[in-house]
Amino acid sequence: MIFGGNEINGVTFSATKKMKVSITPSKRLWEDDITFIEEVADGLLLPQNDALVVSLNMLDFKIRCVLVDLRSSVNIIQWIVLEQAKLTGSIITATNLLVGFNLTSVMTWGDILPLMNTEGVRKLTLFEVVNGDMGYNIILGRPWLHEIKAMPSTYYQLLKLPTPEGIK
Repeated sequence: MIFGGNEINGVTFSATKKMKVSITPSKRLWEDDITFIEEVADGLLLPQNDALVVSLNMLDFKIRCVLVDLRSSVNIIQWIVLEQAKLTGSIITATNLLVGFNLTSVMTWGDILPLMNTEGVRKLTLFEVVNGDMGYNIILGRPWLHEIKAMPSTYYQLLKLPTPEGIK
């Protein structure tokens, strides 16, 4: 579980703790419900206890070894990934403390806002930049999952989300 960063879904952490939340129904953007059926597990060695690790497109690059972490309150990207993609010049200098990262606390090098393309859903995504080995190239937390309305399943090793063409 990783805590930190400047904001959660566009609202600062301190303001989030003070805010009352109300939910109002809105028009659905898709027709189908997001469901997982048992046949999806065919081919998986069960029982398994694996984390959900996927590959995603960022700008024109396919990034492998991306951890989808429901417990993380921030999205994190390794410096070396940005260096290989020649995006280090796009980093916005900012220092934040991430608590619970690699069983310690880590200071970030800054923030970056690249365009992520997930099954045709294109969104600018705020990442905290860290330097050092974290086991994954990117960690996608709740801010990203909520932004694209994705439903992860570690049991089925899938990530489903609504797109203009339906559920993918």
